[in-house]
Amino acid sequence: MARIRQGVLDAAATPTVQQITPVVASVDAHNGFGFVAAHAGMQRAVAMAQTFGIGLVSVKHSNHFGMAAWIVQQALDAGMLSLVFTNSSPALPVFGGAEKLMGVSPLACGAPAGAAPPFILDMAPSVAARGKIYKALRRGEDIPGDWALDGEGRPTTDPARALEGVMLPMGGPKGSALAIMMDVFSGVLSGSAFAGHVTGPYDPSRPADVGHFLVAIKPDLFMGLEEFKGRMDYLYQRVVGSEKMAGVERIYYPGEIEQITQAERLAKGIPFTEAEIEALNKEAERVGVDKLAFT
Repeated sequence: MARIRQGVLDAAATPTVQQITPVVASVDAHNGFGFVAAHAGMQRAVAMAQTFGIGLVSVKHSNHFGMAAWIVQQALDAGMLSLVFTNSSPALPVFGGAEKLMGVSPLACGAPAGAAPPFILDMAPSVAARGKIYKALRRGEDIPGDWALDGEGRPTTDPARALEGVMLPMGGPKGSALAIMMDVFSGVLSGSAFAGHVTGPYDPSRPADVGHFLVAIKPDLFMGLEEFKGRMDYLYQRVVGSEKMAGVERIYYPGEIEQITQAERLAKGIPFTEAEIEALNKEAERVGVDKLAFT
């Protein structure tokens, strides 16, 4: 909200789409909401894929679009496989470095299935997503000591000190390389900010200039749709039915835990802490809408 009030995010902006080739399009978010631009981009990618089998969209001059999995779900709802990339503000050092340079930019993809749950991958190239640190800060909770370093380069369990320092890449050079890959496809290719120049979602000083890279693919390009779904179902059964290591009660498919949680939240509601409700109500009062009530 601070970014909107400061005029560095245009809440009224409407994305514009330019068709580049029959299967490639570019979206200019015009510094509007990232989720609006990403939705428009995936919508165009799906439309191209329905006709030509694949659709690729590059989004520029955007903002943080939230959880990448919801854009994957948009493609799944249309029966499509998808790739969803974005870059983000500096939070991660490159392997061997000490400064924030790359973003904790999620890599997401999905594939539909038949009777089995769809495959949904949404992961950051860091040990943990930065949003989890912000969540811990809001809730007054500690974080695991292997998530981040403080401003002096020491492991910390304090989320505030973690945000002053750097996130840690998963797998050392592998996580670092994935973060750079996100910057190539989302920042360099789109014409958006890159190489550490994306502005963070909590920084009201200037536009974020985030880039996204979205792909939708028809699942029946190389075989019939039912055969594809059957193969995905078989993959699911092989994964969750594989022999478990000692102490493991159940093997979950990528995205399955989140889908189970989603069903629980739809049935029982979303739990918030008192501090989170108070922060939302403060914004509600400021803009003149009804406050949330505790239940």
